[in-house]
Amino acid sequence: MEYQTYWENIYDKNEALNELFRSYWHAYSSFGTWQFWIVVLFFLSPLVLLYFKVDRKRIFEVFFFGYTVHMLWTYAEIILSRHGFFVHTYFLTPFIPYALSMTASALPVAFLLIYQYCTNDKKSFYLYILLLSILFAFGLAIIEDKVGLLKFDKGMNSFYLLLVDLVIAISAYWMTKIVRKLGSRPK
Repeated sequence: MEYQTYWENIYDKNEALNELFRSYWHAYSSFGTWQFWIVVLFFLSPLVLLYFKVDRKRIFEVFFFGYTVHMLWTYAEIILSRHGFFVHTYFLTPFIPYALSMTASALPVAFLLIYQYCTNDKKSFYLYILLLSILFAFGLAIIEDKVGLLKFDKGMNSFYLLLVDLVIAISAYWMTKIVRKLGSRPK
């Protein structure tokens, strides 16, 4: 197949997929469904909590950590859902049919509040992140799966989700440490 033919096929299939997402969203995930309002709750309530709980003296460091979790989880979720391992079946908007409520709000806020707590109070970050990851993977994800908000497939399960959570949280932790170290170097 020629280069241009590939891109024409990709464009056509992408347009068809986008139309399918729009149609699905209007039928099953829009304003009139309880699932939409649960997704809104997962998106807004962590942000409200964050507004009241963030350590404003360390806001850039803490937000850098949360932003790193957000970005890593968003990329992981796109890869996992594109390959059908892990799919959130309800979403805020048909334009971004991924788990925006989880990857942009619930997960980053929870992880950054744990990061803030552990670094402020000299607690074991690894222990607390393990506990939070267990709560997300074996608590929230299983509940989401049971009520149909999430679908595991192709062998994906809560244990693998736990591992993804841990890799992302620990990676964000070390990236934040590196940035802090670079920021504290003398000029």
